[in-house]
Amino acid sequence: MHLQRVQVPDFRVLKDIDITFEKDFFPRIFPLGSLNGGGKSTLLQLIFILLHCSADPDKHEFIQNLLERFSISEGVDKKTLATFEIWDGEKIVNLEFFACQDSYVKLLTNLTFDEENKDVVDSSIELPKIESWLHDKQSIQFKNQNYLSLFSSTNPDERKYMRRWLEDFNKKEPFFNELFGGTLTNHNQNLKYICDYFLNSSDPKLKLNLICSIKSNHEINSFLKNISRKIFLAAPSTQVFLFLSPEYRKLLFQQNQENENYFFRTQEAKSKLINFYPYDALSVDILIDTFKRRRDQDFEVAIETGQYGNNYESFLNDVNTLLIDKKLNIAKRLSSINFKAERNGEIIELYPEDLSHGELKRLSLYVWLKYSNIENAIILFDEIEIAFHPDWQYKIIKDLEEWGPTNQYILATHSYALCEALTPAHVKEIEPKLLNKINN
Repeated sequence: MHLQRVQVPDFRVLKDIDITFEKDFFPRIFPLGSLNGGGKSTLLQLIFILLHCSADPDKHEFIQNLLERFSISEGVDKKTLATFEIWDGEKIVNLEFFACQDSYVKLLTNLTFDEENKDVVDSSIELPKIESWLHDKQSIQFKNQNYLSLFSSTNPDERKYMRRWLEDFNKKEPFFNELFGGTLTNHNQNLKYICDYFLNSSDPKLKLNLICSIKSNHEINSFLKNISRKIFLAAPSTQVFLFLSPEYRKLLFQQNQENENYFFRTQEAKSKLINFYPYDALSVDILIDTFKRRRDQDFEVAIETGQYGNNYESFLNDVNTLLIDKKLNIAKRLSSINFKAERNGEIIELYPEDLSHGELKRLSLYVWLKYSNIENAIILFDEIEIAFHPDWQYKIIKDLEEWGPTNQYILATHSYALCEALTPAHVKEIEPKLLNKINN
């Protein structure tokens, strides 16, 4: 997967955003810069939440939180939230997410027919669903006449009659949500109703709907499910996450009350958003689990070939290389981990709290990518350079190339050292253009 282009006309601080990430650039790593408050984090969160959550109703609450205050002007039925151009490995897929009024949904849900041949019922209608739905409704008309047979009839008069009957039936008893489960189809686009949301949680009357359209021969539900598995967001846990509820976001700026705190709510969101990684320091549990997984992989190789594999040893060597002047010290049965280092000819033991913030973070990112087996994915990093020395900020580009070479990375950053590790064409900016501002 590769995100080739994202456009955001008007969302919070983002105005007229149009950014291209060229898939033929190497490496596929793109720093994203702006002034403080320019919207880098907002853009990453918008991309992640729309692409990761749309396919799963259990995650729609995060979309609803994010879209609070995304309104439509009076008299306007539809407003584009974001459009994406995604390379799926074979072809380009275009997605548009837009908000609309209930009246626009009703317009979209009307049954559509072949514009060139008014006699032919649209082939997108799913006959088994229609049959089941009519049976459930115990339709008297359905019992008295075999209407279903008219769908497959080759007689133009019968199909024309069926078309008029459906149009009339739909006016009396709309069945968009029940029949199609939130999916609409016409000849130019494939549409999916995602969810509704409220502009103001205190006023349930101010409700809008979010819909996604796809321009591709992909089936929209399967594509959204696929992209949801291939999009990741990593960010410091002190970031303001707009996809948390407004009440939880306020906790970041308040003293803890009744055991409520922002960090807890962020971790709670992480349990539902499986591709969300709020990083701060190394998770020893994840590190231990990764070693256990590598050990088990070696055992599987031994069963198949008679010789143990080198997954465990290879991972251990990689971790020790990252630590530079320290070595991992793993307890028997993988019950705990600490570190050893040589100081003035003496070997001393160190624990995770003895490592620097930068060391812990670099090791944490490496373990996360390896533990999650992230490949051929789109990974959004927010402020990846925090706690890194400028040399490590420069080196993180090479690290990502080595740790996950098949992935695309978009890095929201303020680091010149990081940007200097790539060509100027790799670096993307959100208006106002920093260089233009300086030159003027």
